[in-house]
Amino acid sequence: MPRFADALSKPGLGAIAEVKRRSPSAGDLRPDADPARLAAQFASAGAAAVSVLVDERFGGTIDDLRAARAATDAPLLGKGFFSTEEHLRELKEAGADAVLLLLRDLDDATCARLLAYTHELGLDALVEAHDADELQRAMALDAPIVGINARDLETFAIDRRTQLQLVARAPKDRIVIAESGVHTRAQGAAAELAGADAILVGSALMRASDPAAKLRDLLRRPLVKVCGLTRQEDVDAAVEAGADLLGFIHVEASPRRSDTVLDVPETQLAVSVFVEETRETPADLIQFYPDRGAGVRGREALLLRDGVRVGTLLDQPWDEHDALHWSRAAEAKGRIMLAGGLGPENVRDAIAAVRPWAVDASSSLESEPGVKDHARVRAYVEAAHA
Repeated sequence: MPRFADALSKPGLGAIAEVKRRSPSAGDLRPDADPARLAAQFASAGAAAVSVLVDERFGGTIDDLRAARAATDAPLLGKGFFSTEEHLRELKEAGADAVLLLLRDLDDATCARLLAYTHELGLDALVEAHDADELQRAMALDAPIVGINARDLETFAIDRRTQLQLVARAPKDRIVIAESGVHTRAQGAAAELAGADAILVGSALMRASDPAAKLRDLLRRPLVKVCGLTRQEDVDAAVEAGADLLGFIHVEASPRRSDTVLDVPETQLAVSVFVEETRETPADLIQFYPDRGAGVRGREALLLRDGVRVGTLLDQPWDEHDALHWSRAAEAKGRIMLAGGLGPENVRDAIAAVRPWAVDASSSLESEPGVKDHARVRAYVEAAHA
């Protein structure tokens, strides 16, 4: 498997970090961007690959790709508007491991010819779609790596909802990249849960004061969930503190019951919690306890996205303590959200012991049932992100 595809097919959510000086939609982003320095920094910060814009409309040239190649061994994606074999040869000679093929600009015959030529050159091709028709074309072309762009390149509008729907529809035997529209960990996680192998991030990095630190932040795990929210002011405090997931318990017997999903910004994800049965919810995810066990919930919940299981929440027994909870959780397979007795004082130890995908706290962050102590919320999130 070529280097670019191999890097993107590894477990967990990968990132293609993009070097671009400007955007046709946003204007100048980082006019003085040094592709060599940024490429090396992105590779050190955990990027699976680095994308380099070589088109003058983005303030780039082929020399930027050459500079990046000299600075890092990370897989490089040459990005621009390519339509001939000569373009691909030039990219290969400049050090690219992969090239972008835009279905918006290429008919099927041309794209098939260029795909075949990338194989001759030993390059990967990222075949980009932005709507259902283009995704179907990519599948018919048997493209092994498919990018789904949230940005309409005609209007520059971002439609993340449609993007995630298309990501979820893409065949599981392809490498799927969610492009554009990712500015937070939660947005990256939404693409991950929809089925993306990686995200391609450009503008969010180029606007950051420290692009490499921003990349590390986007990829940081575990995600942090604050649950049992009943008041909008507590939701707002959790968001301000940096929580990624906001949980609402729709269970009659719970002292933290919320009849609705309160306002959650698009930078975070809302989670509806149900026991025994679910109902319609505007939340991004459902946390579902299939049976009550001995109390209002069991120990294990399913994390669902559009009815599909995408993870597992492991909890303490209701109103009890299990000294082996962390060690058992550490042995569990798959995407694990850890809950049960977590708070500012112990969340770092729990993360070190379990290495979960996400952590979840509720009652330990309260001044009274259903009312959050904002100082404890801040301390919990800070400790989890430390």
